[in-house]
Amino acid sequence: MEKLANLDRTDVRILRALQEDGGLTNQQLAERVGLSPSPCSRRVQKLEAAGIILRRETVLDPRKLGLDLTVMIQVSMDRHIPERFANFEATVSQYPEVQQCYLVTGQEADYLLKVVVPDIDHYQNFLLNKVTRIEGVSGVHSSFVMRRVIDTSALPLDYL
Repeated sequence: MEKLANLDRTDVRILRALQEDGGLTNQQLAERVGLSPSPCSRRVQKLEAAGIILRRETVLDPRKLGLDLTVMIQVSMDRHIPERFANFEATVSQYPEVQQCYLVTGQEADYLLKVVVPDIDHYQNFLLNKVTRIEGVSGVHSSFVMRRVIDTSALPLDYL
């Protein structure tokens, strides 16, 4: 396994702080990690330039926005050819309901999608009028999320 960058403890503290709160100002971040603002800003810019920090996001509460149904969908493809996969990936990337899409192995499905919609009626419409109409989709299996036990995008930085 290749490490893309040599990170010191301060870099890891910066990454950990930004994963906890991506909205920190440079001043707040510098105070949190024990640096003055200029060196802190330079380190963040270096981490961004290296592609370690991809972007900063604001996490919204889906339920407070009326998006009460989260569904994990396993999607099987009829043929395992690059064109089928490329078409599927390009198509689902246009659907705002799809929060995550993974090409997977080790099960019958080829893809695992995480989808967020208001309710079962919207899900039925999404499934029947979008997903199953993608060329090459041969099967779907839906699992409905009952409760979010762990829901994070934070990476485990203890290994660095």
